[in-house]
Amino acid sequence: MKMKPVAYVLSMMFSASIAAQEGSNDDANVEVVMVTGTSVVRTQADTPAKTTLISQENIAKTGFSSQADILMNVPGIKVEGGGGEVATNAFVRGLPSGGQFQFTPLNYDGMPAFQSGMTSSAQDVYFRPDIGIERVEYVAGGVSNLYGPGSVAGVINYISRKGSDDPESTVQLEMAEDGRVRTDFFTSGPLSSDDNIYYAMSGFYRYDEGPLDTGLPTKGYQVRGNISKEFDDGHVTFYGQLINDKVQFFLPLPLDGGNRKRLTGNDGNTVFVGQTVAAAQLSYPTATGRYESSIGEGVATEGGSFGVEFEKELSDDWRIGGKAKGARYEHQFNLFLDGDGLANSPESLNGYINNSARTLNGDVLSTLGRANFTWSETGNPVPDDYVLFGNRLLDRQRDGDFFSTEFNVTGAFETGNIDHTLNIGTFFIHAQQMDFNIISSYLADFSNGQNARLVDLSFTDTAGNVVEYSRNGIVGPGISYTNKNLTSKRTALYITDQMESGNWAVDLGMRVERAVGTSKAEGSESVVVSDDPTLASNLQVNTTGNGRFTYGEVASTEAAFSAAVLYALEDSDINLYANASRGYFFPQIRSIRFNDNGEPQSYEGENITLATLGIKYFPQDLYVDASLFLANLDNRRSVDFVNDGSGGLIENVLEQSTETVGAEIITRYTVSDTVTVDGNITYQDAEFSAGGNTGNVPARQPELTGNLAFSYNNDLFDSRLALSHFGDAFANDSNTVELGSHTIATLSAGYTWAFNNDQRIRVGVSVWNLFDSEGITEGSPRQGNAQAGGDDFFVGRPVLPRRVSLTTRYDF
Repeated sequence: MKMKPVAYVLSMMFSASIAAQEGSNDDANVEVVMVTGTSVVRTQADTPAKTTLISQENIAKTGFSSQADILMNVPGIKVEGGGGEVATNAFVRGLPSGGQFQFTPLNYDGMPAFQSGMTSSAQDVYFRPDIGIERVEYVAGGVSNLYGPGSVAGVINYISRKGSDDPESTVQLEMAEDGRVRTDFFTSGPLSSDDNIYYAMSGFYRYDEGPLDTGLPTKGYQVRGNISKEFDDGHVTFYGQLINDKVQFFLPLPLDGGNRKRLTGNDGNTVFVGQTVAAAQLSYPTATGRYESSIGEGVATEGGSFGVEFEKELSDDWRIGGKAKGARYEHQFNLFLDGDGLANSPESLNGYINNSARTLNGDVLSTLGRANFTWSETGNPVPDDYVLFGNRLLDRQRDGDFFSTEFNVTGAFETGNIDHTLNIGTFFIHAQQMDFNIISSYLADFSNGQNARLVDLSFTDTAGNVVEYSRNGIVGPGISYTNKNLTSKRTALYITDQMESGNWAVDLGMRVERAVGTSKAEGSESVVVSDDPTLASNLQVNTTGNGRFTYGEVASTEAAFSAAVLYALEDSDINLYANASRGYFFPQIRSIRFNDNGEPQSYEGENITLATLGIKYFPQDLYVDASLFLANLDNRRSVDFVNDGSGGLIENVLEQSTETVGAEIITRYTVSDTVTVDGNITYQDAEFSAGGNTGNVPARQPELTGNLAFSYNNDLFDSRLALSHFGDAFANDSNTVELGSHTIATLSAGYTWAFNNDQRIRVGVSVWNLFDSEGITEGSPRQGNAQAGGDDFFVGRPVLPRRVSLTTRYDF
């Protein structure tokens, strides 16, 4: 069949959107076409790729605080949101990583949120979900992943709502436990109906003291929108975004070593977070002035982006299209770490000074004389039965900007009885970003968040002299500073041919890409040294690099190939499909290391081989996708921040290879006009095949994951209960620490009143973690393979606790 024209695609998308809003059961009765990375109109059942679609209605009813809330039920990726609203960890089955979106670029309207692989900041710090989202598409396998930023492992694409001749507006208020208030708005309609110009705008403001009470609130706003112009032979759309938001990020903290439950602090309250509000204003003198920590800002992003997308018909069978985007953000990713890098656990007063890892001027603390523990703000003695917790602040400046473009020419033609849709395109992105890091150690008592107090420690020697180890809570050893400026430039050319003939659909494609990166550090010029004579002996500053000026440029050219085939069995509701790809992942620019001559290491691509063999069965009211898969990764450069043994951090770079085989089933069943059941289950057998830990299972990759959801909607009352199961996993690649399985349940329910002129009011309730699971999502990344189980304390990050929110939404 011939390729459908662009106007047809857009009308299909718009009709599906209206049906999903007005009718019921979300996606079940609507055949929505997939548009991410494809030139041919196809439904989910007719594409030879693995695809998942999350509708606007599902997103709105479930509620969203983070990407994890939205992506939790997507098959093929394991999603964790224990850190809060940002830096969601998305693990692609069989591919080891530190999480975030390393193998799954995060796109908005087909354009990158930011360039991946620059720093450890996740791409979701630059965009927040809002009610202006039309839907989310996740595509894995096939030629779809050769377009745009490119990733054969999968692409996540958020698609924005657009305006039409019918004005639409929505306001929504959300209130939740622990001091959360959020207001959202969306409005769209014609700017000029006669000229076919339309607008859509959305945004939010949010203030949140939870879900874990740190005393440092999350607050901020985002506004974004688009203006589109429709022509008889194409369209052009302009996109814009402004964001100014501050979010608290939660890291692992000490738990009970036996049952891995949260501990009780000195004040008798449960310790939920390692954030110490008293440390939010820490400052200390340096040779260049007084340094003031920015830890109170948390993960702060301020800036915006502007993009344009167009499509124009050249003839009945050929069209040209393109996208361009520019963005600039002032960004910090500040966080409280999970210990001081020495003990990483609560200690008694005597235990603290008897720890041989703590020294002052080369002497172990226990040899310095009588110890005096006092509260920093009052000078009064700390009770003898209190326990202390040494921790660190990590202030990270990540300002950056990027510019990207993509152009393609698409045409339809026939050869014999085969219909071809050819797409030839180019992609370019240039990004630069700061990677400045300052670590400061401090001492506090072990209590929850805003109740923890800073502690000063001094010694009186035999001569009566007072020697200070910590002043105003600041502990000297372990303060470190690094600065790097990173740039990345990628240029790609891709070509795909999506063919159809009778019952067959065949997709072939390739992509060739050149990546050039630079890393520049000025450690020798920027080392911070204390000028306070009473502290100069112990407030030492260490660089985590070599302390010298370094500059290096690296480059690599890689190619990806993809093939996919689907065969529709005659007179049946069964499609057989297979896809395979051989691709690459460029090493992260921040992983570049220099030898003793100041030369950068080699920069070879990490090779990814993926294959899927499956069947799609889709009789009326039922959809099933069952498949076997293979995922191999070679020459992976894994980058982890680990303790250096003296209170600082080093970026540990390891080369790894993995092999994975598995099976996956995705299903959706429309039981009736009002009831839908959907779910998926993924089994994987993954192990390291080369590098360190050969034969072990990659960290945080469970053998079994699954999701199950029950939905009810009769146009007045709606409800949805979803269960996400995560099987046993390991906290580290050495497999010395096990993480038990856990299940997270979410519940949403609401009642809708309909009024004249398409006005509606919905009042709803959502419950995150309905059964208050205390499952552990990770151990201590800072301890890495050195972490062990069975001690009195275990450093880990539990899932976020149960939280109830109420929403009121008015559509008009």
